[in-house]
Amino acid sequence: MRITDRIYWYPEQGMLDCNTYLVVDDEITLLVDPGNSVYMGRLLKELRRDGFEPKDIDLITITHLHIDHCGANQNLRDVSGAKIAIHEVQAKNRNIFDEVSRFFGLNSPDFTEDLLLRDTLYTGSKEIKMIPTPGHSPESVCFYDPVDKVLISGDVIFDRSVGRTDLPHGNGMELKKSIINLSTLDIEYLLPGHMGIVRGREAVRKNFEFVRDFYFRFI
Repeated sequence: MRITDRIYWYPEQGMLDCNTYLVVDDEITLLVDPGNSVYMGRLLKELRRDGFEPKDIDLITITHLHIDHCGANQNLRDVSGAKIAIHEVQAKNRNIFDEVSRFFGLNSPDFTEDLLLRDTLYTGSKEIKMIPTPGHSPESVCFYDPVDKVLISGDVIFDRSVGRTDLPHGNGMELKKSIINLSTLDIEYLLPGHMGIVRGREAVRKNFEFVRDFYFRFI
C-alpha cells in the first residue's frame, strides 16, 4: 500500500508479525522490519502487487531485535540478495534476540548483518535520521525522514498506544523519555510497528497528547 511517493506500507499478517515499510529512493531501496519468516510469502506477494521484486531491495533494516520484526531477516536476504544493516546499539545487544524469542517459547532464526548503522542512513535523495529510542527494548531505533516528515517508530508509540515494557529488558521510564523526545519532531506520517498508521501533523500531535494524558499516568 502506497503511503507517499516513496514509502509503502505492508500491514502485519498475524500473530508475532509486524508492519513492514519499503522506502524507495534513487540509490537504495530500504526495507524496514521484514517481520516473521512465517509470513514472508505473503509479504513477497504484496511487494509484487506493488511492482517490486525481492531483487529490488538493497538493504534490510530493523527497528529492534524482536522476532516479530526481524525473524525473516535471513530468509529475505537469501531470496533478495539484499544486505542486512543493523544499528550499532543493536549489535551491542544481540543477546536480546534470543532472550525475547525464548520468552515466547520460540527459537530465534539466526541472521548475519553486513553493515552497522549510526546516526544517519543515506539512501540517495534522503538522509534518514537514526534515533535510539530505548524503553520497549534497549536497542530500539526509530527512522526519521525530516524532509517528508515521516517517522517509522517500531514499537515505541502506536496509534493511541505504546510499546509494552514487560518483555526482557523493557523499561517504562526509558520508554516515556523516548516518546517525549519523538514528540518534539515535525511529523506528518507516524508509521508504527503494529496496528494502523497516523496521518497528518494535527492527528500525530493529538496522538502524542493522548499517549501523554493516558499512558504516562501508568509509567
